Amino acid sequence: MDKQTQIELEAAAFRTLQDHLMNKRTDVQNIDMMNLTGFCRNCLSRWYQEAAQERGIEMDKDTAREAFYGMPFSEWKAKFQTEASAASQEAFAKDH
Repeated sequence: MDKQTQIELEAAAFRTLQDHLMNKRTDVQNIDMMNLTGFCRNCLSRWYQEAAQERGIEMDKDTAREAFYGMPFSEWKAKFQTEASAASQEAFAKDH
């Protein structure tokens, strides 16, 4: 496989992950993602922001987060974020 095709396939997989988290699994809470995978939407948005900045593209945290929430972070929290269970909070505190 040539390098350009690899980049295009990786980008397609990334866009699918992004869409999945943004539109299909809004019920999955970030704390649960962190506890299970070690990363969440906020991590993805930070990595996106860092990649932009490495290329000389100025991007603030809010703009990067909107790329992974499909809306301003505050709006996503109001619509979809639930109170983390005590067990989730305990697991997060233990591991992170």
